[in-house]
Amino acid sequence: MSNKTVAVIEGDDASPEAVKPVIELIDSLNLGIDWIYPPVGEPGEEKYGSTFPDEAKEMIDSADTTFFGSASSKATFALLHLRWGKQTYANVRPSKWIPGYHSNLADPSGIDFVIVRENLEDMYLMAEGDVEDLAPLNMISRLHKKKLEDLGKGKFAIKVITEERTKQVAKFAFELAQRRKCKGYQGKVTISSKYNMMPKSDGLFMEVAGEVGKDFPDIKCETILIDNLAHQFVVAPKSFDVVLLPNLYGDILSDECAGLVGGLGLAPSGNFGHDYAYFEPVHGTAPDIVGQNIINPTATLLSATMMLDYLGFKDEASRVEKAMAAVYAKGHVLTPDQGGRAKTTEFIDAVKQELR
Repeated sequence: MSNKTVAVIEGDDASPEAVKPVIELIDSLNLGIDWIYPPVGEPGEEKYGSTFPDEAKEMIDSADTTFFGSASSKATFALLHLRWGKQTYANVRPSKWIPGYHSNLADPSGIDFVIVRENLEDMYLMAEGDVEDLAPLNMISRLHKKKLEDLGKGKFAIKVITEERTKQVAKFAFELAQRRKCKGYQGKVTISSKYNMMPKSDGLFMEVAGEVGKDFPDIKCETILIDNLAHQFVVAPKSFDVVLLPNLYGDILSDECAGLVGGLGLAPSGNFGHDYAYFEPVHGTAPDIVGQNIINPTATLLSATMMLDYLGFKDEASRVEKAMAAVYAKGHVLTPDQGGRAKTTEFIDAVKQELR
């Protein structure tokens, strides 16, 4: 079997402090992974005069997948290519509590669900402008009973939900629910949006996703308004299995769900297209702790296990997850955000010890 190639973008600020030791841990498994480092951000600018030169794009495109740290500035141009260029339409964000996670809930045990977020459209088209520019459309607000341009000086943003992209992400969500059901999960997809206030756009998302669900009779399908969903995430988080959301809601509420189990330092993600995927922690770059070696590498490590699973190393991914869970269960080597005093590298070393 030929080696797998992973393009690595370490990210900004404290992000590389999590990415580097995680790669060292994965390397210790001797899986035959070749790591390549596209010149993205400052390295690309210094060598090629561009933060995302053609050389970087070619390296990403030639790799089997990309392992991405957290970016806040120049490295984000690569992220645009990974999402819209590679059409990675499904953003998968697990929310799972394991013993030792420092959750603010009285009883977080049993929380184990996944948000599947549509990743390409909705409000993320970056199509905005001045309200007066809407005059040629002659559109009237259903609530204000006025033409949009008569509402006053201001700005607008366009929300777009399409049938094609809703179908593909809904199919992904139901297939994921099927795989999880085989592992003992509920076999349920919860679809949500603000369909009562936006019956055409959010309503279309609910309608199309629901139709896709009919092709999966073995999977339960329920619909819920997005504001009620936000409430239920707090009062009944254990009732969920796979949650399917449009882009904006998925982006916001997945951070809420990270808070349920113990914070963004524990939140991994994978972004999947038809023929490519990339993996990244959900948290930011933590500029306030750069150079201190205390960033929690858990989200980065779990993103790496999602990547290993994608590459076909399922057993190894499971081994790493179990080793990490053992470190949390013991509770002796945890980073400050989880109530401990350990350094980032000390945490990774503890996971390595559990792997032996």
